[in-house]
Amino acid sequence: MTPPPSSDVDLFADDVLVDPYPVHAELRELGPVVHLRENDVYALTRYDVIRDALADWESFSSASIAFNPMANEALTGTSLASDPPVHTRLRATLTENLSPRALRGLKGGIEAKADALVAELVEKGSFEAIDALARAFPLEVVADLIGFQGHVRDNMLRWGQAAMQVLGPMNQRTAENFPIAGELYGWCSEVKAEDLAEGSVGRGIFDAEERGAVPPGTAGHIIHQYLGAGVDTTIAAIGNIVALFARHPDQLALVRANPSLVPAAFNEVLRFWPPINTWGRLATKDVDIAGTVIPAGAQVAVLLGAGNRDPRHYENPDAFLVERNPVDHLAFGYGPHGCAGQGLARLEAHAVIEALSRRVERLVTGPEVRVPGNTTRSIEELPVLEVISA
Repeated sequence: MTPPPSSDVDLFADDVLVDPYPVHAELRELGPVVHLRENDVYALTRYDVIRDALADWESFSSASIAFNPMANEALTGTSLASDPPVHTRLRATLTENLSPRALRGLKGGIEAKADALVAELVEKGSFEAIDALARAFPLEVVADLIGFQGHVRDNMLRWGQAAMQVLGPMNQRTAENFPIAGELYGWCSEVKAEDLAEGSVGRGIFDAEERGAVPPGTAGHIIHQYLGAGVDTTIAAIGNIVALFARHPDQLALVRANPSLVPAAFNEVLRFWPPINTWGRLATKDVDIAGTVIPAGAQVAVLLGAGNRDPRHYENPDAFLVERNPVDHLAFGYGPHGCAGQGLARLEAHAVIEALSRRVERLVTGPEVRVPGNTTRSIEELPVLEVISA
């Protein structure tokens, strides 16, 4: 057994976070696992290795999903940062309200909200796509779903962003966001059923705690995951939908001509620009990958974005093609920790794609503005200068 190849790449450097794909390509060619000296992590770079690692929770534990010890300690005991059997029990309550059956009841309302919002924006003719659509829509959907009220509703965006930023290494972004993430953690530690709207999913989680379906005192932590893990990533995905359809009007035309392509189009958005490019794991033992060893106790960086562009798995991976339908993309993870909220994210994104493809022939946009984010890769500003309506 030999050590894997190494690199001086810094995964969390500003330029890499804004555009990781050149670095991903470089690391993929070095090997399926590369030791990054700057971050002291072992990066998994290729599709098959990443998928296998995500399925193997016994070798690659979720006890260290963040790249700093403070965040990992704060997340201890949550569904995100636990392994089976604890994870299995916690996740069951998290997903109870996100099952296909549960979501069917939400579908009509979510589609109506998306269509009304897109119709209003198309009527305006120009708008700022991130604030007016990518943020406004999922924030309203999740707030109504969980039953957030008052100051919580007002703080959802900043809390959700901070919860993802603090998963990075202890850099300036992490340090600045810890107090904000702490506000969310503090609220979730003290929230009571009556703080949430009657009939909401949030109330249902407290009911589950009361009947013993989840351990006492964990309802707030489960609610934390809806906001901490689900909002910022969905905002990123919807912003990416607008930007990619503006860049590729030919692909929007394909969806317009064939509405059954909506799910395939979203899969391709997620493969091409996943909201999360890097996620953490902890090697619980020496792990052999292609004849090289990741040592026990090592921090592992799972490069989801690199796997999604691996030419060993996807033909012409740097092209955005809605007819590709990459149902096996890695953007939602894989295995026991596959994204618990992906059904809701799909429901929201499909509703936006359907509304855009029905009402818009072409979007003319100004330059995308991106700012570095430790975990979520998203567009900060995207001006829509003109809408050519259908």
